[in-house]
Amino acid sequence: MEIKLPEPVLEGEMSVEEALARRKSRRCYRADPLTLKEVSQLLWAGQGAVKGGRRTAPSAGATYPMELYLVVREMGVEKLVPGIYRYNPESHTLTLIERGDFSEYLYRAALEQSWVLEAPVNIVLVAYPPRTVTRYGNRGYRYIYMEAGHVSQNIYLQAEALDLATVAVGAFYDEDVRGLLRLPKGYMILYIHPVGRRCRGD
Repeated sequence: MEIKLPEPVLEGEMSVEEALARRKSRRCYRADPLTLKEVSQLLWAGQGAVKGGRRTAPSAGATYPMELYLVVREMGVEKLVPGIYRYNPESHTLTLIERGDFSEYLYRAALEQSWVLEAPVNIVLVAYPPRTVTRYGNRGYRYIYMEAGHVSQNIYLQAEALDLATVAVGAFYDEDVRGLLRLPKGYMILYIHPVGRRCRGD
């Protein structure tokens, strides 16, 4: 099942400078669902395709080892069933991997960090190293970690511009998250980004 996402907005109301000044890790989320348009914008900011075959985050040699997965809880996104989705940058679509609310499983895999459970959605940053390592050898792993940082910061800044909250989570059981996403061995799990509407006063 493939879902076409709304087209990303290329001109926002908040400047890059303001988003940078406001950016912070936020771990408190309201229960309100996100819109599909907001989810579309967040995924595009992290790994979206732009003119010339590039993506929104730089990648060593344009090898693009990064993939984004979306874990949606029950009532997490308007007009989207709960489940595990893979983001497809070229077509700007979501592919449903498995239907169901897996937020409890992801919460346990992330060392029971409550913000992972409470967020309407979690964006999981994954890399397939051979795309980069084949060209650059072992140094390619360094480039992959750099790229994960670029993608994570893009998600942070886009969340700020949308008045949403997020935090980069790096503590989790890799094998458990890999199993949840139905990924074969060889894939690296790099970050989990819970995203939701920020709590009042935050």
